[in-house]
Amino acid sequence: MHLTVKLFATYREGRFEIADLEHPDGSTVGSLLDALAIPRAELGFVLVQGRHVELDTPLAANTTVSIFPKVGGG
Repeated sequence: MHLTVKLFATYREGRFEIADLEHPDGSTVGSLLDALAIPRAELGFVLVQGRHVELDTPLAANTTVSIFPKVGGG
């Protein structure tokens, strides 16, 4: 299935900012993170079509997934 994936902040380093990807039907947010080698310990949150979702959320074709890392500061 076709997905548009947007990475933010440090996730862009060595990867991409926005990419159109093909991912297997029946995939979840968690399986997409695994395919992108994004460690869950570093994950801030994920939006699908602009809505906050959990890792077990199924993905549908032609959706936009935005992935944000944890943010620290001082």
